[in-house]
Amino acid sequence: MTKKISPAMTLLALAISAFAIGSTEFISVGLMPLLIQSFHISIAQAGLTVSVYALGIMIGAPLMTLLTGQINRHTLMIIIMLLFILGNLVAAFAPAFIVLLAGRVIAALAHGIFMTVASVIAADVVAPSKRASAIAVMFTGLTVATVTGVPLGTMIGQLGGWRWSFIFISVIGVIGWVADYVLVPRNLPLPSKATARGILRVLGNPQILVALLVTALGYGGTFVAYTYLSPLLEQKMGWSAGAVVIILVVYGLMVAIGNTLGGRWANAKPLAALLKMFTGLFVTLLVLTFTANNQWLGLLTVLVMGFFAFMNVPGLQLYIVQLAEKQTPNDITMASALNISAFNVGIALGSGIGGQVTSQFGLGWTPLFGAGMVALSIGLTLLLIRLARPVKRLIHRFNEY
Repeated sequence: MTKKISPAMTLLALAISAFAIGSTEFISVGLMPLLIQSFHISIAQAGLTVSVYALGIMIGAPLMTLLTGQINRHTLMIIIMLLFILGNLVAAFAPAFIVLLAGRVIAALAHGIFMTVASVIAADVVAPSKRASAIAVMFTGLTVATVTGVPLGTMIGQLGGWRWSFIFISVIGVIGWVADYVLVPRNLPLPSKATARGILRVLGNPQILVALLVTALGYGGTFVAYTYLSPLLEQKMGWSAGAVVIILVVYGLMVAIGNTLGGRWANAKPLAALLKMFTGLFVTLLVLTFTANNQWLGLLTVLVMGFFAFMNVPGLQLYIVQLAEKQTPNDITMASALNISAFNVGIALGSGIGGQVTSQFGLGWTPLFGAGMVALSIGLTLLLIRLARPVKRLIHRFNEY
């Protein structure tokens, strides 16, 4: 008889693996000055290490969901982590920038399918009232990575060269692989078979489509500025490279606090909570536009940005799962996959816009354009709230009878 693994231990395994994945997703933000120097590329080209990775997830999440939908969940997690380790080793030993980008794409394919599957597992192993919190626990691996993994990887890169940073992440990936092997149950139920037609059903649903746009714009707005955070801190605010490592640690702590609170606040009413979170992020990015040239005020605003940056993630992921359960119940996994894609459409769009803004106008203008993206997400969130109200009225009237 197979020994039952508690939901808490399963969430721990997912969080450990998410820590590895989170470390590689954002490591190039800290390594950007080193990559520019090593490969003799521009800031905008270095930004491709973020946007290409995001595009890899965007395409990989639904594609890998189609290809792996009927593979045992335990076996799939093992395959995912091996693919992740391979991608980072390719990046570590890349002789040219294009090979580094190829390694990033390989790792991104693993990232997309991991987040898709892990989000559904996390939501399913706990009581319905705790689903956003469970997703937040899984995503805590990402936030802890911003606290420790990214700054530590950045420091390793500054001390021994950027290649050692990717080797360091590969080692974390091995630890994640072991955690999944031991702590993810071997008898998890398979979801409904994902199909290409399922993608059309999800994207053809107006409410889900608007929700995906909210994810892309609301989450991606931060990345217009965050992708270029190290140059912003060094060139605009005057912080040293050593100070940037410490700032990234504190920034990560703010992200972790925001993520945890965001998960709790989104449990009951995700849309109402998301509206408040996006408003806070919008105001912060606007303020950063004016404080970016001031060392201490700029730093304070950056840390507040960290608080709001990932706060919306658990609510966005929970809301899309809840919406799919009502609107397209046979395509919940695909809806989750497409929302992971939407997160990374936002990252790619945000970092791409940031690169263009940096080239055309300068680093200091990136927060303003990020605020513009978040403003659009606020408008779409209000639309979703309005669309949900007629349904609630019908349910209320039905209960009266």
